[in-house]
Amino acid sequence: MSQHHRDHDEHSELSEIELRVRALETVLTEKGYVDPAALDAIVQAYETRIGPHNGARVVAKAWVDADFKRALLADASKAVGTLGHVSRVGDHLIAVENTPERHNMIVCTLCSCYPWEMLGLPPVWYKAAPYRSRAVKDPRGVLADFGVSLPKETEIRVWDSTAETRFLVLPMRPKGTEGWSEEKLAGLVTRDSMIGTGFPRDPGAPS
Repeated sequence: MSQHHRDHDEHSELSEIELRVRALETVLTEKGYVDPAALDAIVQAYETRIGPHNGARVVAKAWVDADFKRALLADASKAVGTLGHVSRVGDHLIAVENTPERHNMIVCTLCSCYPWEMLGLPPVWYKAAPYRSRAVKDPRGVLADFGVSLPKETEIRVWDSTAETRFLVLPMRPKGTEGWSEEKLAGLVTRDSMIGTGFPRDPGAPS
């Protein structure tokens, strides 16, 4: 971790988990197992180049470009590759589309496989056992916990990620966004909406 980060954190209150991470980082650095500069580079990569903003741009493009949307649903790995996003070797990305008739939701029951290149670091709850088990047994109840209410007639399809296959939900485009640019639309796309545990932001809500 850079000296700037260390100096800043000396004046910040750290959580218990942050203190544990800091202690582990210190030990590994002192033993020569990790390079602080390399850690900084990784953090910066996930803050600037890898993260939910990548997935948001993919979703926004699919909302405005019918040809790209068809390509995305046919072979997501190939489609996102045309935008410069490359998955790790062996990973295959599949995009599933939400419609009024079907709502898709992503889980990894065995571990926490997740499309990092599109969504960044997985949220803590995604890796937690309660989510991983309940998402399959009671998806509607889990969605309710997230504040997602769906009509009873809407089918909920749960997709289970694996070490080779990752999923990206293509949420429905919010109404009232006709004529919006891709950049503006991307601002409505949330990480949870691409997992299926949330909706895009309300275009009428204050930013």
